[in-house]
Amino acid sequence: MIITLKNGNKMELENGKKLSEIAKEISEGLAREAVVAKVNGELKDLSEELNADAEVEFFTLKDKEGLDVYRHTCSHILAQAVKNIYPTCALAIGPTIENGFYYDFDFKTPITQDDFEKIEEEMKKIIKSDLPITRFTLPRNEAIKLMKDYNEPYKVQLIEDLPEGEEISFYKQGAFTDLCKGPHLPSTGRIKAFKLLSLTGAYWRGNEKNKMLTRIYATAFEKKSQLEEYVKQQEEAKRRDHNKLGRELGYFMTSDVIGQGLPLFGAKGSKVMQTMIRFVEDEEERRGFQPTRTPCMAKSDLYKISGHWDHYRDKMFVIGDADAEGEVLAMRPMTCPFQYQIYKNGLKSYKDLPYRFCETATEFRNENSGEMHGLIRVRQFTLSDGHIICAPEQVESEFKRCLELSTYFLKCLGMENDVTYRFSKRGKNKAKYIDNDKAWEDTQNLMRQILNHLGLTYDEADDEAAFYGPKLDIQCKNVYGKEDTLITIQLDFSAGTAFDMSYIDQNGEKKTPFVIHRSSIGCYERVFAMLIEKYAGAFPTWLCPVQVKILPVTDRAAEYSEAVKEALYDRGLRAEVDLRSEKIGKKIRDAQMEKVPYMLVIGDKEVEAGDIVAVRSRRLGDMGEMKTKDFIEMVHKEDKDKVVYKD
Repeated sequence: MIITLKNGNKMELENGKKLSEIAKEISEGLAREAVVAKVNGELKDLSEELNADAEVEFFTLKDKEGLDVYRHTCSHILAQAVKNIYPTCALAIGPTIENGFYYDFDFKTPITQDDFEKIEEEMKKIIKSDLPITRFTLPRNEAIKLMKDYNEPYKVQLIEDLPEGEEISFYKQGAFTDLCKGPHLPSTGRIKAFKLLSLTGAYWRGNEKNKMLTRIYATAFEKKSQLEEYVKQQEEAKRRDHNKLGRELGYFMTSDVIGQGLPLFGAKGSKVMQTMIRFVEDEEERRGFQPTRTPCMAKSDLYKISGHWDHYRDKMFVIGDADAEGEVLAMRPMTCPFQYQIYKNGLKSYKDLPYRFCETATEFRNENSGEMHGLIRVRQFTLSDGHIICAPEQVESEFKRCLELSTYFLKCLGMENDVTYRFSKRGKNKAKYIDNDKAWEDTQNLMRQILNHLGLTYDEADDEAAFYGPKLDIQCKNVYGKEDTLITIQLDFSAGTAFDMSYIDQNGEKKTPFVIHRSSIGCYERVFAMLIEKYAGAFPTWLCPVQVKILPVTDRAAEYSEAVKEALYDRGLRAEVDLRSEKIGKKIRDAQMEKVPYMLVIGDKEVEAGDIVAVRSRRLGDMGEMKTKDFIEMVHKEDKDKVVYKD
């Protein structure tokens, strides 16, 4: 057989060679370091035998693929250790995630993080035993019987939900067997450094109607030093976690009687949201977008035309019985079909195109409780939503304008270097998408062409497209390394036809326009969360709810302090006076804790002069005395220019 390596080199080998043996023939070093291989695009255990020509690529722990396998094996070691200590618990799932892995368990008696030490000790014993890890497959009925014999009801459910004809594989290490697609390391002894991190509740399959399980988060690295560095990073991440810090700074809160995924914003949080929204709306209008205001709900008829009723109803809040006869209303999960109705109000000429609609829209999505987190994923959110309806020949230039607008906003937020770009395409499960193979192929080719013309560096991801077309996702990671979509620009080949939208071209013929779904800045709540974590709450001056805190030393300075505040207000700046009967040192400390960019200390000297202030900066410390007018102009320029300092 002929083996073709990633570098193009070919090897002629006897049939029946294991991947581990092939690695050794390439080099002793590769044989020592390889943990998994990709054969014709599919990851395989190193114990896999090859009996035909194949393209082969090996991965080590320096590669993402290799590290994922390493961590996945560690998740099985965790499961084995837990079963050894708590034999009556049931196993659910244990996948790898960004920077680690987790395993979900159904314990008869609850455990706490105090139990981690004994679980880790048991894991170390399993690793020290260096148990060989072997793969085997079973027919469906035998697989179900095996898991029933092991009293693993969640594994039985997983098997029963697999498509008919799907290969069902297991991995065995010592006396422990787990249902798993793999691949895995050759033995448990390959794990060198690991740590159990946290414990939380998680509904089975992320559905709050199912049983609450216990999820143990953990991570593993090749070296102890890497693990120690990661733990240090996690401590910093906890300090910056928006879900903790945002509440401490008074930006938002939640209430059990209101519900999960429904945050409440007080004065500070509302001011930050308002500042972002006004900035985006003004810039959109400057760039030729037309604002709209549309309802938060509509009849199911609208969503049936758009395709959301068939492809997205599980994520929608339906008012009443979704299958009832007569009028059924649902809260909107997006704005597109509403703006299409505005476009259809009157005959359109090619001279009118493109139509650029924008709206600061309140939208609703029925997220599972297990998926929600702080402000990053919520059930009611505010989106800088919008759609461009244009002629086919305008698609590329309009797409470019959308990307330029989003890039501008990211720069003003100081986030332009924090994002990556993902070209999201249709997946193999075509039932999730509008059924039109040619339209999908043409539209995906068009988007790839546009992205390449723009010189954009991007990754491609299957099965991440919208149900109606491919999209460019602008991705950003939170402090824990989890990646979320911040902004999307999507091409839609179906909406024009589905909604019977049209325009008259230069030849007087009726044509169907193209639709681009776009967001300038994405979901404001999610952006807010990312900003809290990026700046640890110390926002750029232009975004801060209070830009200047005026601190009178005595009651005699109160009147002048109020006059300075009014002067700041007159220049469009946000200021507060701290009139509490506290010592000036405490007032300064409190303002610093609130992350206020500038503090003005007003004493008898400043009152007597009538035109000076003593300035303290969050970033620079004591800046000394300044003319009041000069200080105001300095802060005004910083605000107007959207200056971003890294404190």
